[in-house]
Amino acid sequence: MSADRKTQIIRIVLFVGTIVSLYFVPWPMLKAWLKPLPDTVQEQVEDALDHGFDGVIVYVDQAGQPPAYHAAGWHDPEDKIPAYPEALFKIASISKLYTAVAIAKLVHDGHLSLDKTLADYFPELAGRMKYADKVTLAMLVQHRSGIPNYTNTPDYWMAPKETNEENLELVLDLPASFEPGTSYEYSNTNYLLLGELMDKVLGYPHFQFIQKAILNRLNLKNTFASVSDVDPDRVMSGYYVGYPHDLKGEDMGMLATAEDVGIFLRALNDGSVFDGEEQEIYSSIYVYEHTGLIPGYQSIARYHRDIDAVVVQFTGPTDFEGYNWGLADIVYGRILKILRRNK
Repeated sequence: MSADRKTQIIRIVLFVGTIVSLYFVPWPMLKAWLKPLPDTVQEQVEDALDHGFDGVIVYVDQAGQPPAYHAAGWHDPEDKIPAYPEALFKIASISKLYTAVAIAKLVHDGHLSLDKTLADYFPELAGRMKYADKVTLAMLVQHRSGIPNYTNTPDYWMAPKETNEENLELVLDLPASFEPGTSYEYSNTNYLLLGELMDKVLGYPHFQFIQKAILNRLNLKNTFASVSDVDPDRVMSGYYVGYPHDLKGEDMGMLATAEDVGIFLRALNDGSVFDGEEQEIYSSIYVYEHTGLIPGYQSIARYHRDIDAVVVQFTGPTDFEGYNWGLADIVYGRILKILRRNK
């Protein structure tokens, strides 16, 4: 084969490869990322609707400025109620921050020990959960237990279980993902067990302790344990792409306003939610920011030290198989760019 013929074949292969690769480019995300940055956060929140979001809420607490509240889209698209910043939203895994703070406080007070094992606290699990005698309380908090995640079991979100017992049953007798302490794997089962443990040690529902030790301390009046505790009209509608029904009535954990989450996150990062050595304990076991994702609701809550700002973002709908999470993260990043540019 001549050199010219080889060159021609290589060029054809490269051209075809380029065309094929374009098929896999996440164009919606690329478009969102490349779009010119607007002048204000509110404009960016409104622009987010162009990426398929029904409703968006953003709270900004930046040092030296009054808190800023932003909303766009619908609070309830069926009834045509506009989104508003004071709405309640299901915060999903952001609630793990509250749980971890509660654990740190209970450890500080001597009610719990980070070194005790799952078998110490739940002897009945010793025969049904691999390494129960090696999984420590600290490992549960840190997602270093190796206990499988019940929400990762096949088709979990097609028919979620209603009780902790049912959820736990999904992972009992399964192999461990790894030997405790040797790796990391995010697992909602860890925090299910932490909630059960606090209930057991306290002798009452652990959210009451969160209420007393965290929410009341910070004067947070708009954070709740369950959708059953609130006026449903206050809850922002939540949809999953391709599923036509509003999910706001489904009980999937804690709810809060963006402002309440922001105030808590500020107190978490500046240490004012802690007493004595509680913050040192907390810092040894968990993080200072979080995201949340359940059907219908996705959220981001982070503190940004460089601009001394807490930014909380709520968006919906969700689509676990699509671009919605990536798009929400891009919108959040663009909001930060605006804040940094305008600082």
